[in-house]
Amino acid sequence: MPDVAVIIAAGGAGKRMGGKIPKQFLRVGTRPIIARTVLAFDGIAAVRQIVVVVPKGYAAQTRRLLKRAGPRKPLLVVEGGRERQDSVRTGLDHVSGDPGIVLIHDAVRPFVTRRVIHDVIRETARFGAAVVGVKVKDTIKKEGKTGFYESTLPRHLLWAVQTPQGFKTHLIRKAHDQALRDRFTGTDDAMLVERLGFRVRIVEGEYGNAKITTRDDLLSARRWVGGGE
Repeated sequence: MPDVAVIIAAGGAGKRMGGKIPKQFLRVGTRPIIARTVLAFDGIAAVRQIVVVVPKGYAAQTRRLLKRAGPRKPLLVVEGGRERQDSVRTGLDHVSGDPGIVLIHDAVRPFVTRRVIHDVIRETARFGAAVVGVKVKDTIKKEGKTGFYESTLPRHLLWAVQTPQGFKTHLIRKAHDQALRDRFTGTDDAMLVERLGFRVRIVEGEYGNAKITTRDDLLSARRWVGGGE
Protein backbone atom coordinates (compact mmCIF):
# COMPACT_ATOMS: atom_id res chain seq x y z
CA MET A 1 0.00 0.00 0.00
CA PRO A 2 1.48 3.40 -0.94
CA ASP A 3 2.13 6.11 1.62
CA VAL A 4 -0.78 8.50 2.04
CA ALA A 5 -0.87 12.23 2.78
CA VAL A 6 -4.11 13.80 4.01
CA ILE A 7 -5.21 17.37 3.35
CA ILE A 8 -7.98 18.54 5.67
CA ALA A 9 -9.40 21.76 4.26
CA ALA A 10 -11.79 24.33 5.62
CA GLY A 11 -14.24 25.78 3.12
CA GLY A 12 -13.16 29.10 1.66
CA ALA A 13 -12.10 31.73 4.18
CA GLY A 14 -13.62 29.82 7.07
CA LYS A 15 -17.40 30.00 6.92
CA ARG A 16 -19.31 30.71 10.08
CA MET A 17 -22.59 29.39 11.44
CA GLY A 18 -24.26 32.60 12.52
CA GLY A 19 -21.48 33.50 14.95
CA LYS A 20 -17.94 34.81 15.11
CA ILE A 21 -16.14 31.46 15.16
CA PRO A 22 -15.49 29.42 11.99
CA LYS A 23 -17.64 26.31 12.20
CA GLN A 24 -14.76 23.83 12.29
CA PHE A 25 -13.83 25.21 15.74
CA LEU A 26 -17.26 24.59 17.25
CA ARG A 27 -17.47 21.72 19.71
CA VAL A 28 -19.21 18.41 19.30
CA GLY A 29 -19.10 16.66 22.63
CA THR A 30 -15.81 17.50 24.32
CA ARG A 31 -13.82 18.14 21.14
CA PRO A 32 -13.79 20.81 18.42
CA ILE A 33 -14.99 19.50 15.05
CA ILE A 34 -11.54 19.95 13.47
CA ALA A 35 -9.91 17.84 16.19
CA ARG A 36 -12.38 15.00 15.65
CA THR A 37 -11.70 15.14 11.91
CA VAL A 38 -7.92 15.01 12.31
CA LEU A 39 -8.09 12.12 14.77
CA ALA A 40 -10.22 10.09 12.33
CA PHE A 41 -7.20 9.96 9.99
CA ASP A 42 -4.49 9.85 12.64
CA GLY A 43 -5.24 6.23 13.43
CA ILE A 44 -4.88 4.99 9.83
CA ALA A 45 -1.61 3.09 9.36
CA ALA A 46 -1.04 4.14 5.73
CA VAL A 47 -1.31 7.86 6.58
CA ARG A 48 2.17 9.35 6.92
CA GLN A 49 1.36 13.06 7.19
CA ILE A 50 -1.61 15.37 7.70
CA VAL A 51 -1.84 18.93 6.40
CA VAL A 52 -4.60 21.04 7.94
CA VAL A 53 -5.55 24.16 5.98
CA VAL A 54 -7.36 26.81 8.00
CA PRO A 55 -8.63 30.38 7.48
CA LYS A 56 -6.16 33.22 7.70
CA GLY A 57 -5.52 34.24 11.27
CA TYR A 58 -6.48 30.87 12.78
CA ALA A 59 -3.27 28.85 12.37
CA ALA A 60 -1.93 29.45 15.89
CA GLN A 61 -5.28 28.63 17.52
CA THR A 62 -5.57 25.44 15.45
CA ARG A 63 -2.07 24.30 16.39
CA ARG A 64 -2.86 24.76 20.08
CA LEU A 65 -6.12 22.82 20.05
CA LEU A 66 -4.71 20.03 17.89
CA LYS A 67 -1.73 19.70 20.20
CA ARG A 68 -4.18 19.12 23.05
CA ALA A 69 -5.97 16.48 20.94
CA GLY A 70 -2.69 14.55 20.75
CA PRO A 71 -2.34 13.28 17.14
CA ARG A 72 0.63 10.96 16.60
CA LYS A 73 1.24 11.51 12.88
CA PRO A 74 3.36 14.40 11.52
CA LEU A 75 0.96 17.32 11.28
CA LEU A 76 1.30 20.73 9.65
CA VAL A 77 -1.15 23.63 9.95
CA VAL A 78 -1.12 26.26 7.20
CA GLU A 79 -3.32 29.16 6.20
CA GLY A 80 -5.46 28.75 3.09
CA GLY A 81 -6.91 30.98 0.42
CA ARG A 82 -10.18 32.69 -0.36
CA GLU A 83 -11.91 29.65 -1.88
CA ARG A 84 -11.75 26.00 -0.86
CA GLN A 85 -9.94 25.14 -4.10
CA ASP A 86 -7.24 27.70 -3.22
CA SER A 87 -6.89 26.08 0.20
CA VAL A 88 -6.52 22.58 -1.23
CA ARG A 89 -3.85 23.84 -3.64
CA THR A 90 -2.02 25.39 -0.69
CA GLY A 91 -2.26 22.06 1.10
CA LEU A 92 -0.79 20.27 -1.91
CA ASP A 93 2.11 22.73 -1.92
CA HIS A 94 2.87 21.76 1.68
CA VAL A 95 2.72 17.98 1.26
CA SER A 96 6.29 16.83 1.84
CA GLY A 97 8.06 14.34 -0.35
CA ASP A 98 6.15 12.34 -2.93
CA PRO A 99 3.50 10.15 -1.28
CA GLY A 100 1.70 7.80 -3.61
CA ILE A 101 -1.77 9.01 -2.66
CA VAL A 102 -3.32 12.22 -1.40
CA LEU A 103 -6.66 12.18 0.41
CA ILE A 104 -8.62 15.45 0.52
CA HIS A 105 -11.24 15.79 3.23
CA ASP A 106 -13.64 18.45 4.48
CA ALA A 107 -12.70 19.84 7.89
CA VAL A 108 -16.34 19.62 8.98
CA ARG A 109 -16.90 15.90 8.27
CA PRO A 110 -15.77 14.54 11.64
CA PHE A 111 -17.62 11.21 11.53
CA VAL A 112 -15.81 9.54 8.63
CA THR A 113 -15.08 5.93 9.55
CA ARG A 114 -11.99 3.76 9.20
CA ARG A 115 -13.87 1.54 6.75
CA VAL A 116 -14.58 4.44 4.41
CA ILE A 117 -11.02 5.77 4.60
CA HIS A 118 -9.51 2.34 3.91
CA ASP A 119 -11.90 1.76 0.99
CA VAL A 120 -11.00 5.08 -0.63
CA ILE A 121 -7.27 4.38 -0.24
CA ARG A 122 -7.66 0.91 -1.75
CA GLU A 123 -9.69 2.06 -4.76
CA THR A 124 -7.40 5.03 -5.36
CA ALA A 125 -4.42 2.66 -5.45
CA ARG A 126 -6.28 0.52 -8.01
CA PHE A 127 -7.80 3.19 -10.25
CA GLY A 128 -5.87 6.42 -9.62
CA ALA A 129 -8.81 8.45 -8.31
CA ALA A 130 -11.75 7.61 -6.06
CA VAL A 131 -14.53 9.48 -4.27
CA VAL A 132 -16.88 8.38 -1.54
CA GLY A 133 -20.61 8.89 -1.96
CA VAL A 134 -24.04 7.66 -0.93
CA LYS A 135 -27.06 6.84 -3.02
CA VAL A 136 -29.58 9.66 -3.26
CA LYS A 137 -32.68 8.90 -1.20
CA ASP A 138 -35.02 11.55 -2.58
CA THR A 139 -36.48 11.85 -6.06
CA ILE A 140 -34.57 14.55 -7.95
CA LYS A 141 -36.28 16.90 -10.39
CA LYS A 142 -34.44 18.97 -12.98
CA GLU A 143 -35.62 22.58 -12.98
CA GLY A 144 -37.22 23.93 -16.12
CA LYS A 145 -38.80 27.30 -16.93
CA THR A 146 -41.50 29.38 -15.23
CA GLY A 147 -41.69 27.33 -12.04
CA PHE A 148 -42.15 23.87 -13.60
CA TYR A 149 -39.68 21.01 -13.54
CA GLU A 150 -38.30 19.76 -16.82
CA SER A 151 -37.65 16.10 -16.03
CA THR A 152 -37.25 13.52 -13.29
CA LEU A 153 -33.72 12.16 -13.02
CA PRO A 154 -33.18 8.40 -12.57
CA ARG A 155 -32.54 8.12 -8.83
CA HIS A 156 -30.71 4.78 -9.06
CA LEU A 157 -27.94 6.50 -11.03
CA LEU A 158 -27.48 9.46 -8.66
CA TRP A 159 -24.93 9.78 -5.87
CA ALA A 160 -24.39 12.45 -3.24
CA VAL A 161 -20.62 12.84 -3.16
CA GLN A 162 -18.78 13.22 0.13
CA THR A 163 -15.14 13.21 1.19
CA PRO A 164 -12.48 11.91 1.47
CA GLN A 165 -11.58 12.03 -2.19
CA GLY A 166 -8.41 10.15 -3.09
CA PHE A 167 -5.97 10.72 -5.93
CA LYS A 168 -2.57 9.61 -7.07
CA THR A 169 -0.38 12.54 -6.07
CA HIS A 170 0.91 13.39 -9.55
CA LEU A 171 -2.65 13.36 -10.90
CA ILE A 172 -4.21 15.76 -8.41
CA ARG A 173 -1.25 18.13 -8.70
CA LYS A 174 -1.61 18.13 -12.47
CA ALA A 175 -5.37 18.73 -12.16
CA HIS A 176 -4.92 21.72 -9.85
CA ASP A 177 -2.16 23.17 -12.02
CA GLN A 178 -4.40 22.95 -15.09
CA ALA A 179 -7.35 24.52 -13.26
CA LEU A 180 -5.12 27.39 -12.13
CA ARG A 181 -3.91 28.01 -15.68
CA ASP A 182 -7.48 27.90 -16.99
CA ARG A 183 -8.84 30.02 -14.11
CA PHE A 184 -11.38 27.27 -13.53
CA THR A 185 -13.12 26.67 -10.19
CA GLY A 186 -14.78 23.32 -9.62
CA THR A 187 -17.29 22.19 -7.04
CA ASP A 188 -14.90 19.49 -5.81
CA ASP A 189 -11.43 18.13 -6.55
CA ALA A 190 -12.77 15.19 -8.53
CA MET A 191 -14.22 17.66 -11.02
CA LEU A 192 -10.72 19.01 -11.68
CA VAL A 193 -9.49 15.48 -12.40
CA GLU A 194 -12.49 14.80 -14.67
CA ARG A 195 -11.45 17.82 -16.77
CA LEU A 196 -8.26 15.93 -17.64
CA GLY A 197 -10.38 13.12 -19.12
CA PHE A 198 -9.69 10.81 -16.16
CA ARG A 199 -12.38 8.50 -14.79
CA VAL A 200 -13.06 8.58 -11.05
CA ARG A 201 -14.08 5.49 -9.07
CA ILE A 202 -17.13 5.69 -6.76
CA VAL A 203 -16.81 4.15 -3.29
CA GLU A 204 -19.95 3.33 -1.28
CA GLY A 205 -20.00 5.66 1.71
CA GLU A 206 -22.10 6.09 4.84
CA TYR A 207 -24.94 8.51 5.52
CA GLY A 208 -23.38 9.26 8.90
CA ASN A 209 -20.39 10.88 7.16
CA ALA A 210 -22.29 14.14 7.15
CA LYS A 211 -20.93 17.64 6.57
CA ILE A 212 -21.74 20.03 9.41
CA THR A 213 -22.82 23.19 7.61
CA THR A 214 -25.98 24.39 9.36
CA ARG A 215 -27.19 24.84 12.93
CA ASP A 216 -29.42 21.78 12.51
CA ASP A 217 -26.39 19.75 11.38
CA LEU A 218 -24.52 20.84 14.50
CA LEU A 219 -27.40 19.91 16.79
CA SER A 220 -27.71 16.51 15.10
CA ALA A 221 -23.98 15.91 15.50
CA ARG A 222 -24.15 16.77 19.18
CA ARG A 223 -27.07 14.41 19.68
CA TRP A 224 -25.11 11.73 17.80
CA VAL A 225 -22.17 11.80 20.21
CA GLY A 226 -24.33 12.38 23.29
CA GLY A 227 -22.19 12.61 26.38
CA GLY A 228 -19.22 10.80 24.88
CA GLU A 229 -15.90 12.19 23.72
